[in-house]
Amino acid sequence: MHIRSSALSARAEAVLLAAALMVAAGCLGNSQGQLPPAPVTSATAPHSITYTTNFQLKEDPISESERWMGGRTVGIDWGDVETTRGFAFGRAGLKEYADSVALLAGSWGPNQTVEAVVDRGHVFRAPEVSLRLRSSLAAHRCTGYEISSSLRADDTAYLIIVRWNGPLADFTYLLNVTGKQYGVTTGDVVKATILGDVITAYKNGVQMGQARDATFRTGQPGFGFNEGKNGDYGFTRVTVTASDGGT
Repeated sequence: MHIRSSALSARAEAVLLAAALMVAAGCLGNSQGQLPPAPVTSATAPHSITYTTNFQLKEDPISESERWMGGRTVGIDWGDVETTRGFAFGRAGLKEYADSVALLAGSWGPNQTVEAVVDRGHVFRAPEVSLRLRSSLAAHRCTGYEISSSLRADDTAYLIIVRWNGPLADFTYLLNVTGKQYGVTTGDVVKATILGDVITAYKNGVQMGQARDATFRTGQPGFGFNEGKNGDYGFTRVTVTASDGGT
């Protein structure tokens, strides 16, 4: 029994010695005798902000505790947006192309989405509802992107994506398409997004048109309606989301 126990001890010592030699050999392969450092990531989740309203206040112009700025109250040459309970509609300016505009105040990331629910009401002439992206207002100056859908019900309906360049009536068409499929009516959900230099228009979740433009990199989201008196149409809800895209 004693001889067997000694033999086992000798064998155990040999195994431990071999293991020690293997560890030493591994360490020799790393001149510092340390494991390589773990990978480091620096990505930051994008900051996102959302605002939704179904216009519970009666206001002329829309304010909602100074969250909105208006085309007439700030821009002077354009029109404001007015609200009754549950409904927003335009009060255009007096001149041609003096659309009504409401932009959200504050800081908004460049990647923007604006979505709204349409109420067609009674319309005539050339009614249209508009979503605004990366826009700005100052005295006698309005810039940014306008995505407008016609409320006509026939083949004269249209979808346009426009860049407002500053002065009244100074704008550039980025997309201008016509057809009955582009018309919107009560209950339709219109949406516009901008990511990088790509502007996309949707109706009820279906992409309807797209354009590219890199003129404006920042600005305010919002909405509005076209010039003149074209009926009593408007929006019953507007949702805005914006993010900075992360770093």
